[in-house]
Amino acid sequence: MQAQALQEAIHALRARQFARAEQIAVSILRTAKADRPALLVFAHALLGQQRASEAVAPLEKAVLRGSDPELETLLGAALCESRRAADGIAQLRKTAARRPPFLPAFQELAGRLAQSGQLGEAIAVIEEALTLSPDNVDLALDLARLCLRANDRVRARTHLLAARDAAAGRPDILIELAQVQFLDGDYAEAAGSYRHALGLRPEDTQTRAHLAMCLAEMGDRDGAQAALRTVVRGRPHLLSRAAYIMAVTSHGRFFFRPSAAAKFLGADGTLKP
Repeated sequence: MQAQALQEAIHALRARQFARAEQIAVSILRTAKADRPALLVFAHALLGQQRASEAVAPLEKAVLRGSDPELETLLGAALCESRRAADGIAQLRKTAARRPPFLPAFQELAGRLAQSGQLGEAIAVIEEALTLSPDNVDLALDLARLCLRANDRVRARTHLLAARDAAAGRPDILIELAQVQFLDGDYAEAAGSYRHALGLRPEDTQTRAHLAMCLAEMGDRDGAQAALRTVVRGRPHLLSRAAYIMAVTSHGRFFFRPSAAAKFLGADGTLKP
């Protein structure tokens, strides 16, 4: 019964039903106070409900029972979310210093440092993690994102190209690469990357909208408008986004009335698929 309840809690957590996940985890912990999986679900559920401070004490007790880098990393995150950033970052540094390395601790630490504006330190943390796990694609992607935030597009592109070559079926990598290519004015390359990503995830409307921007900047007005019509088809709430894209691109269109944009893009039902 306890195993079944735990599976229900995990399922609720993955579905972002945080209150339900918390309720089930609490029922397990009443009879098994040291149940590690239930504690993990409980703490994640509290963080998901912006109640991180309530997770700190049980996590601290669990960490005292023995070395557990996953619990320690979660404790660091809970401390940071509880407005105890200094304590949280200190905990994450301690966990990241452990060997063998627990890579999520590096990622959490880098994320918290970046949030506090310490981009240089955040980049150094991920670089250290990559020396310990040089073939880790997720770390390469993290580093590229941090470099992009630091406006170092050359390094960001280098890491993204390496990540793409190592994991060609990852649309998230292709989308990040396309963003760098677009910012560098390489619109044809960016369009190619967006198309590749859409081939893997055809229903991604945001990526299709970005593709439309690339096509518009390349002077392919018809292609851009076709992409935007696909974006708004059946999704009238995205009309303002599509109209904005048409207005800001160098080869786009501007409409004074939303109804005119809706008619042009077929969001009013006048155009058929």
